[in-house]
Amino acid sequence: MDRHKKKEQARKQRHIRVRAKVKGTAERPRLAVYRSLRYIYVQLIDDTTGKTLVSASDREITKKETDKLRQGSEGRKAKTALAYAVGQLVAAKALKAGIKTAVFDRGGFTYAGRVAAVAEGAREKGLEL
Repeated sequence: MDRHKKKEQARKQRHIRVRAKVKGTAERPRLAVYRSLRYIYVQLIDDTTGKTLVSASDREITKKETDKLRQGSEGRKAKTALAYAVGQLVAAKALKAGIKTAVFDRGGFTYAGRVAAVAEGAREKGLEL
């Protein structure tokens, strides 16, 4: 088996194990993170109805904001700085929608780098995880 396929299959298995324990409700939705090679996507999901309440991705951040983030990234790499900004963006949208707490779902990815940056950004903006 190709090593990339093997890594992806292992990530999916980890995600299945995590999803067995992590459930989102309307009051406390699940903050699901998906990390592709190029982008990062975040959703707040109510699992009782199966609907996405709030979503954000780094594709929503403009080029001007991206350049500003890269200059003042405080030692972070460019993608990590963008992930941090996405965390802040999803937290702002969630607070606007009246959501104050969420359950963090790392999607089978290790809690480091861009995935951790999303959580840090969301916490800094006031979303409880």
